[in-house]
Amino acid sequence: MQGPILVFAESSGSEFRKSAFEAVTEGRRLADLSKTEVHALSIGHKIRDQANSLGKFGADKVSVADDETLKLFQPDFYRQIALDLAKKINPSVILLPATSTGKDLAPRLAIHLNTVVATECTELEISDDQFIATRPAYAGKVLLKVKMRGNPKIASLRPNVFTAKERIPATSPSVQSLPFEKPTTKMTVKEFVTHGAKKQDLTEAGVIVSGGRGMGGPENYKILEELASVLGGVVGASRASVDAGWRPHSDQVGQTGRTVSPTLYIACGISGAIQHRVGMINSKVIVAINKDPEAPIFGFADYGIVGDVFEVVPALTQEMRKYYGKS
Repeated sequence: MQGPILVFAESSGSEFRKSAFEAVTEGRRLADLSKTEVHALSIGHKIRDQANSLGKFGADKVSVADDETLKLFQPDFYRQIALDLAKKINPSVILLPATSTGKDLAPRLAIHLNTVVATECTELEISDDQFIATRPAYAGKVLLKVKMRGNPKIASLRPNVFTAKERIPATSPSVQSLPFEKPTTKMTVKEFVTHGAKKQDLTEAGVIVSGGRGMGGPENYKILEELASVLGGVVGASRASVDAGWRPHSDQVGQTGRTVSPTLYIACGISGAIQHRVGMINSKVIVAINKDPEAPIFGFADYGIVGDVFEVVPALTQEMRKYYGKS
């Protein structure tokens, strides 16, 4: 392959998201294999001071578009900035995190660059000068290996699947500012509304404690929040509990919700229907707590506890407090 690896480094406020470091790390690995450079793109507001941090993960160059109007993701603005840079440096590969922003931006770039895009990738390979992406298909039942043709090849990376690794010694990337002129647009993004104040985004959390219909009502999620707090994680939910109005849709894990890949996923009172399984099957360790020994989730969980969540979860929280010295 010829041309640099272009990586979209997503930020939240004035900080880069964890998925940005994961994408840059993978870009560095691919660049080393193809003997080329990693060119990172940062779009946002008050993010320039953080640009050098991308060098720790392998970025050779960082282009920054910093403007107050870019504080929130605006599809047409972000697309045009990325498109202009891509046409300028002619990358062989463009990598983006498979976050809400990345999922929106990747196909827009593919259309305008008349090229291919592979979404939610879990592995990337370069073999015999061919670029091969592995991604789930058919509701996660199979993993497809897709040989990608065209130039550039665009891939979005599932968060928490690729590991962010700092290079030793760290490099100091060259940083340049990109001029920004507002393109014509028919939409205006005024604000992003979130429910609650999570410490972490659900898709980037290392630990998720999820509740389903077995929780019985919204007031009972307090015990899950306590366990998640002790473990340094966040609370998720099944579609049934979201449809019942117990939790906001932003908490939903599954085919019609968020796709997550935490190190630890604790499913409480969740039966394990295929729609939920799709969203969390790539978790490193799955623990199921359910009083029904025949619940489908026990068929794919790494550890299963047959018992009442209202007895098991508080007991588990108490033991974890002792273990972490938080009692």
